[in-house]
Amino acid sequence: MSKADFNEGMRGAMPLCISAAPFGALFGAVAVANGQTIAEAALMSLTLFAGASQLVGIELFGQRIAPWIIVLSIFAVNFRHILYSAAMAPYVRHFTPVQKFFGFFLLTDPQFAETVNRGESGRRVSFSWYLGYGLMIYVPWQVMTVLGGFFGKLIGDPKVIGIDVLLPIYFMALVLGFRKRSNFLPVVAMSGAASVIAYHTVGSPWHVSIGAVAAMLLAAALPVKREPERRAARRG
Repeated sequence: MSKADFNEGMRGAMPLCISAAPFGALFGAVAVANGQTIAEAALMSLTLFAGASQLVGIELFGQRIAPWIIVLSIFAVNFRHILYSAAMAPYVRHFTPVQKFFGFFLLTDPQFAETVNRGESGRRVSFSWYLGYGLMIYVPWQVMTVLGGFFGKLIGDPKVIGIDVLLPIYFMALVLGFRKRSNFLPVVAMSGAASVIAYHTVGSPWHVSIGAVAAMLLAAALPVKREPERRAARRG
């Protein structure tokens, strides 16, 4: 373990920790509003730690739905993590099996984006850095879940104060972080179109996985422009 790498990871995740705090509080408030105790909400955050999937699960727990449907629904929302782990594989091969276990447990959208960006820039993705970055998101999330459970009633309707738009904006910022990649626009357009169509035909949360698969298939079919080709195309 490298203390310098660990601290670097924590510093890198600090802005994200602040921006993600409302989501943790919102989850705690929604969980308590749907009948969970604060302890149950905290246990779910500690063991599942999946952001949007936690909100999906909470909404389904309060309905008369078979447990396997809840499991499949959460899997559908988290399907993208299969793609994330495959994309990260070249940069975390040196992790031990135990490190990979904890590493993938802490895997979130920003963790994926920062890990890939770090690896592609030629910097080593050490487990110390990865752990510092991940814990800087994980620990505050647990604290905000509890606080949200205690003070959730003070939040009221999230739409009134605009909290409901934070999650879409946050994901859009992550997507735009990859805007310089080859075939970015057609892949994003395919994902968006397929997700919208699936949402109105198949329904939520399956539209998330369907959009991801559609974009993946298109990306695999399109030719990849190498860096010299992209520079030549930009020059005209």
